[in-house]
Amino acid sequence: MNLFSQTFKPMLLQEKKEPFNSKKYLYELKFDGMRALLFVSPHSFKILNRHEQDVTWKFPELKEIQKNVSLPVIFDGEIVCFDQGKPSFSFLQKRFSLKNKSSIQKVLLNYPVFYICFDILYEKKSLVSFPLIERKKILEKYPDTSHFTKSPIFFDGKKLFSQVKKMGLEGIVAKRKDSFYEIDSRTSSWIKIKNIQREEFFIGGYKIEKQNVSLYLGKFKEKKLYFVGRVSISKEKFHKINIKSLKKEKSPFLDFSSNEVLYVKPVLCCYVEFLEKSKTAKLRHPVFRGLVNFD
Repeated sequence: MNLFSQTFKPMLLQEKKEPFNSKKYLYELKFDGMRALLFVSPHSFKILNRHEQDVTWKFPELKEIQKNVSLPVIFDGEIVCFDQGKPSFSFLQKRFSLKNKSSIQKVLLNYPVFYICFDILYEKKSLVSFPLIERKKILEKYPDTSHFTKSPIFFDGKKLFSQVKKMGLEGIVAKRKDSFYEIDSRTSSWIKIKNIQREEFFIGGYKIEKQNVSLYLGKFKEKKLYFVGRVSISKEKFHKINIKSLKKEKSPFLDFSSNEVLYVKPVLCCYVEFLEKSKTAKLRHPVFRGLVNFD
């Protein structure tokens, strides 16, 4: 099989809650971006996301890596935008949501993307059966450019995770040094440990969906409730909360209102876990963890 002529989904990760140290693993930062494979040769360039969609035209600045490639290669990595030195998923969303090439050209300077490369799967021949540590050595010979950077490697997972928490980054990834590249497989050879944050938020409204219920959440600031996003819960949990008795006609949020939402007095507080807050203080990947007991 000529791997370079194929399209395929990348190797996936299992998840653990706590960081660990092991001589069998190396450790990398988990960048908050978009997983993508780069198919590069001296005469061709293609970017596929993890769902095998061709997104080449959306990220023209990444094509610069082509000047350092003399053989057909496939890179695996993450497309990332940065905001003041930290990965910004909201900036990346702005880039990805653009609909045509002319609009992308207008924002290249304000929202540039970078490719954080952590693996090489092909170099004239398939490398997927090579151990990771050998693939890393092959990758090392490709120089960094303005928009192509190799992912740094660490060997103390607990120390790296501690630094990630201090900096408010997404998490870390642990990879077995001897792991082969398992195409479209979720395997314990690669493990992600997310930096999960947890806060208390007041429930200001709800919307009953087909499968679940969305709770609309807020945070009080100077006695005013500001909208931070919504979190899904099962209909069973929703009925146990008995939130309907707190019905309110108008939105309790200072900065949010929608005719689709049923509002309540914001007296119930809940625990929510999430990955990060956007620049506008909205929650990313929130998970409901129960009501706060003030007794």
